[in-house]
Amino acid sequence: MNFNEEEIKATILYHLRRKKVIGGVHTPFDTLRRGFPSHLGKDIEKIAKELIKEGLILTKPAPYGLQVSLNKEKIQEIETIIKKVLGFSFS
Repeated sequence: MNFNEEEIKATILYHLRRKKVIGGVHTPFDTLRRGFPSHLGKDIEKIAKELIKEGLILTKPAPYGLQVSLNKEKIQEIETIIKKVLGFSFS
């Protein structure tokens, strides 16, 4: 399956949103690559860093590695991106 940049971005956001990794709930940065083909690893990392710069994903440094979560203040924007690109909606 081929992914374009928008699909990768929306899929990362969808995975975090579906698992309710929002605000104070964090997951390791490395888990963002899960579910994608291994040859896309560098692309996933680059796009995840773009999401961090855009403020859609927040980071939290920890002694055991970088942790990430969705920005709860931008959850509406995140859900709009997911619905527009992937067609999934949340109630």
